[in-house]
Amino acid sequence: MTGRLQDRIALVTGASRGIGAAVALRFAAEGAHVVLVARTRGGLEDIDDRIRSVHGDDRAATLLELDLRDLDQVDMIGPTIAERFGRLDILVGNAALLGEMAPINHIDAAVWSDVVDVNLNANWRLIRTTDPLLRQSDAGRAIFVTSGAARGKRPYWGAYAVTKAALEMMVNCWAAETEETRLKINLLDPGATRTSMRAEAFPGEDPDTLKTPDDITGFFVDLAAPDCEPHGAVIPAY
Repeated sequence: MTGRLQDRIALVTGASRGIGAAVALRFAAEGAHVVLVARTRGGLEDIDDRIRSVHGDDRAATLLELDLRDLDQVDMIGPTIAERFGRLDILVGNAALLGEMAPINHIDAAVWSDVVDVNLNANWRLIRTTDPLLRQSDAGRAIFVTSGAARGKRPYWGAYAVTKAALEMMVNCWAAETEETRLKINLLDPGATRTSMRAEAFPGEDPDTLKTPDDITGFFVDLAAPDCEPHGAVIPAY
């Protein structure tokens, strides 16, 4: 049976665990070749092994062990994919850091810089380095993971809320600039989902009351598929 993403090339950041891992596995099940980006080699190899165990070696992923805080290395993602595949069909900007849950004037400067680099600057670099490749696709798709923290008053959410708000504006700018192309660029808000970041932000919450990352992968497939229609939207996965 042919999947909805058959033979598509998909790049997923933060792919070694949580939402990123679930999306990578679902994309592979839908027929995509997945380029996995994460900091931990072991986590990447685990997802690769899980893909191989289900789909065989012909569906093996491409592994990019990369710390997104190394912005110059993020710039090399585009040339690396261009040399290997000549195009990119799907970009999923999922990786993010929570930082410190603290008054904004108490946040450590190094923590602030790390959160801004991973949540915002790395995604800007990804846009710059992958835009030409996505335009080579017959149906280029980009999905960035946002949060309700981007909107409204968010005391103690500090750098995370600031960077998610900035991410939404940046992605919306890119979407507005590409309205006359084949690209479809959107943001996806997972809502309350059972991830390690959620547990860090809400330590007293019962995780069994939350949906799992697997529960929301269908939203990613819809936005990654060639027949996707939304563009410049924030899609709630709840």
